[in-house]
Amino acid sequence: MAQSFLIFGAAGGIGSALTRRLAQSQHQLFLSGRTRQKLEELARETGSNFEVADATQSEQVRRVFEQALRTMGSVTGVINCIGSLLLKPVVSTTDEEWLATITTNLSVSFYILRSAVQHMRQQGGAVILFSSVAARRGFANHEVIAAAKAGVEGLAVSAAASYAPANIRVNCVAPGLVDTPLTARITKNEHAAKASAAMHPLGRIGSPDQIASTIEWLVDPEQAWITGQIIHIDGGLSTVQPRSA
Repeated sequence: MAQSFLIFGAAGGIGSALTRRLAQSQHQLFLSGRTRQKLEELARETGSNFEVADATQSEQVRRVFEQALRTMGSVTGVINCIGSLLLKPVVSTTDEEWLATITTNLSVSFYILRSAVQHMRQQGGAVILFSSVAARRGFANHEVIAAAKAGVEGLAVSAAASYAPANIRVNCVAPGLVDTPLTARITKNEHAAKASAAMHPLGRIGSPDQIASTIEWLVDPEQAWITGQIIHIDGGLSTVQPRSA
């Protein structure tokens, strides 16, 4: 059955893969992002509607929801694919970098979640937020992004408890390293990519479509008994020790 989905960060690596998958299944889609050209091209390709917005501004998030509702009539699922990656030890992280990372990852998730539950209280729905394997497993130089993503996980599981009576499901996906434009500094460096792949027990970096396929499954109404979960999609990185060569 066709659903109506609102995707934030739709033109990014994972967001665009998810948009294409959902479009192939004939769902109604409303896309949002900051880069007009990429968003417009993706919307044209997938037959979707879109709104350019900066989700770090709560009023713009509210405006996107209102436009999505006017366009589609209802929103049955909301996915936040917006994120950033800061790899720095805490002692060399500036106040500005800290605030930018917290805002982009945690505050944006809060703004989107708040608007989502306001609009879904009557009919229920699904909300997907993004965490990271770094939120639960310690990696050097990940202090700031780990703190932000751990906050997202806490936000998700608490909201899942608060809004379960309204049949609003809130879950998180927590990827390992995925080959996207956001991680290009690592994945496009042969030495860094090889070392990163070796950290994952399955011996390879993830693809955007692998993350998107899990989200597509998770927002399906058939998974109506899943809420408050952190779904790790990380090649075993969060739980499995790689074998020595």
